Amino acid sequence: MPKVLAAQGEWLRLAVAALADGGCDDVVVVLGAAVVDVPAPARAVFAPDWAHGMSASLRAGLEAAQSASYVVLRLVDTPDVGADVVRRLLAAGTETGLARAVYQGRLGHPVVISAGHIAALRDSLRGDQGARAFLAGREDVVAVECGDLATGMDIDEPGNGPPAG
Repeated sequence: MPKVLAAQGEWLRLAVAALADGGCDDVVVVLGAAVVDVPAPARAVFAPDWAHGMSASLRAGLEAAQSASYVVLRLVDTPDVGADVVRRLLAAGTETGLARAVYQGRLGHPVVISAGHIAALRDSLRGDQGARAFLAGREDVVAVECGDLATGMDIDEPGNGPPAG
């Protein structure tokens, strides 16, 4: 099922709230396999080639946010990642240009990328991968520990979420 539909749209609402409350001025939700009304204050962008993989969706989102100084990449299927994580990442990312959440040492999302890195990111996008290839092995990516705030679990199936509490 498309992730924007998971938990009757609750994951999408949580993602939008995390970004908006975490300090993002413009929240863009990229849609593809399912088209839904997105919660305020987000705006929807449709990725017509979404079936080509995650890179198509990321490309559409980057295009929609082309005037931004920074972009925050946050997945819908990380429902326990809230505004506090986004705020912490933005604080680090605006200092360095590249920041990535880490949960108990495990790489995760969100990722903050400054406008100066967007062209290189876009050029690296292929198939069903997002920013992974771009970020891999870069020494200038600041790892920001967020395990005290969330699990950062990427949940591929509804019902298999992080522990409650």
